[in-house]
Amino acid sequence: MKKYAYIGALGFLAVITTEFGIIGILPQVAAHYQISIDTAGYLLGAFALVIALTGPFMTLLASGFDRRKVMLTAILIFLVTGVVSSFSPPFWLLMFVRILPAFLQPVYIATALSVAVSQGNKQNENELMSIVFSGVAIAMVTTVPFATYIASRFSWEYSFMVQAMISVVALLAIYFVLPPMPVNQKESYGSQLQILTKPTFMVSTAMNFFMISAWFSTYSYFADYLNKAKGMDSTMVSYMLFVFGIIGVLANWAAGKMLNKNIPYTVAFFLSGTIIVPILLHVSGGNTMATILVIALWGFLYSPSFLNASTYMISSAPEAMAFANSLATSFGNLGVTVGTTVGGWIIVSKGVQFTPWITVVFGMLAFTMIVLRQYLERRELLQPDKVSP
Repeated sequence: MKKYAYIGALGFLAVITTEFGIIGILPQVAAHYQISIDTAGYLLGAFALVIALTGPFMTLLASGFDRRKVMLTAILIFLVTGVVSSFSPPFWLLMFVRILPAFLQPVYIATALSVAVSQGNKQNENELMSIVFSGVAIAMVTTVPFATYIASRFSWEYSFMVQAMISVVALLAIYFVLPPMPVNQKESYGSQLQILTKPTFMVSTAMNFFMISAWFSTYSYFADYLNKAKGMDSTMVSYMLFVFGIIGVLANWAAGKMLNKNIPYTVAFFLSGTIIVPILLHVSGGNTMATILVIALWGFLYSPSFLNASTYMISSAPEAMAFANSLATSFGNLGVTVGTTVGGWIIVSKGVQFTPWITVVFGMLAFTMIVLRQYLERRELLQPDKVSP
């Protein structure tokens, strides 16, 4: 039943609007608090770091609770964050309420995916997951650019009001549509932790980390990059986020279909953007039309990254899907933290125009992990032949 997957996507829309809505308003937040852009970037980086450090443990702890209650609790915390942030509190409090929902973000994602997949079969599992992850792309084409646009027209606080309203809609949808979902058979912690001993899973985890680090070393500073490297104002940046997102919706749909056919090749195809896009951004120079086309390609190749990362990791440990996905979320967000931090360092030391080249470096490391996993899987297939009778 796809209905549950669409409800999961709506909640994901609220989650992503809160997590990444900050990207389009970082310059305004930095100006308001009279801090540097890399310091303002901690609002994104700290959120992601909390997810990276606590995600798997929080998911394990929540695995025995009613799934509907877990999803409601998570979205409620995101609502509180949006409301408090909209009052432009002191920076330390803004940072605190930004961090708070990060503890439950991977719990929500893992739970929403489990609920969606539980209503389908093995053949359409990746398609149902892509529906849930479409919340990311839809946020990028609707709520994130809209929040950025509203902030450019009024003030950055209005961006958080938009985030709060989306959380209210998601909260009501989950409450009225999903039935109670108690967990009848809880998997033991030991059986779930066992996937950490699988070399292919650990290599897949490293691929996820490097891939997300690659994208976010530049994407975290999307607004600042387009402002300073491409000469676009805040309103134009909101339009670029719209272009970025609308292409991303199509990309997530395409990725879901492609993943059903071949997971490694699909991941490699979209990962190629970490090499191609930085080169094209450099070549496009100050040509606005060329830059818009590159941003469209950027949106297409970037948008399914979290879906690809989760599917790639789960495919190496299908016996512990929820825990594998929580690790995918955690290491993906560790990648967000590292990418944002390294990108911020490059901005301070060299300039924002150099951040895309960090994307290339991390992208090459991610490709290396894909090749290494292929090698490990081939070796595992040959292993029985080496055992003498």
